[in-house]
Amino acid sequence: MTLKVKDLIARLSDLDPEMPVILQRDAEGNGYSPLYSTWPGAHYVAENTFSGYVYLASLSAEDRATGYSEEDLAPAGSDPVLAVVLQPTN
Repeated sequence: MTLKVKDLIARLSDLDPEMPVILQRDAEGNGYSPLYSTWPGAHYVAENTFSGYVYLASLSAEDRATGYSEEDLAPAGSDPVLAVVLQPTN
């Protein structure tokens, strides 16, 4: 099951808003990292049920100016879904 934004909001709604958010690196708990940032509006393409790839949802002039290109968009024929990516510190 993939957690949706509404599920995450519900799970966090009763918590202290000053608590830090720590990301677990894998299901076995082989490392942890503080949440650094979020990337809302990314295109996620699942490779299987537990991993996949993230792409730009669109390519703006600003994106091009920072070095992004059409190669950073989801490949033709893929089935990307709009997603929010939580980015760890490392």
